[in-house]
Amino acid sequence: MKLYVSPGACSLAPHIALTAAGLPFSIERVSLKTKAIASGGDFREINPKGSVPALLLDDGKVLTEAAVLLQYIADQAPGAQLIPAHGSFERYQVLEWLNYTAMELHKRFTPIFTPGVTEEGRNAAWAALARPLGYVAGKLEGGEFLTGSGFTIADAYLFTVLNWAQFAKFSLDDWPALQAYQARVGAIPFVQEALRAEGLA
Repeated sequence: MKLYVSPGACSLAPHIALTAAGLPFSIERVSLKTKAIASGGDFREINPKGSVPALLLDDGKVLTEAAVLLQYIADQAPGAQLIPAHGSFERYQVLEWLNYTAMELHKRFTPIFTPGVTEEGRNAAWAALARPLGYVAGKLEGGEFLTGSGFTIADAYLFTVLNWAQFAKFSLDDWPALQAYQARVGAIPFVQEALRAEGLA
């Protein structure tokens, strides 16, 4: 499989998941500005939406959207226990967190990185993140990961999105539970491996 990434973007989440799953894959860097693939070619020929991630499967099919790739990857390596069993309540809890991260966190970060955004616009977007960040922090109080003691694909996604605060030059100081979570997840060897591969560690 080949994963198309832009360092630090939401493609980091499936990159972490693939590394954790122990599946064979390669990565291909994409410029989000020009849509150029590092090895040559136009990324829009792979994903007409022009956004990472995209996962090129061995049979030539392509999957897109971070939350979908995460589920696909987890299901290819059940032994890695990145998502609970089909039909279980615990699985739906993981999916619930994937959707919350996508809609309430990922989406609210987008204006901060929009080209031409004003400082006022950046600050307004960050202010809009306060409530969902507080909610997540509350859920993490006293817990190791989002859904218990084991790392899941929901943690890969949340870690990736929370990591954008530092790129945006904003602080998580108001939420010590989030800071502790980022440090905890960021220290996991397979997370470190993915970060290094993207030049982020």
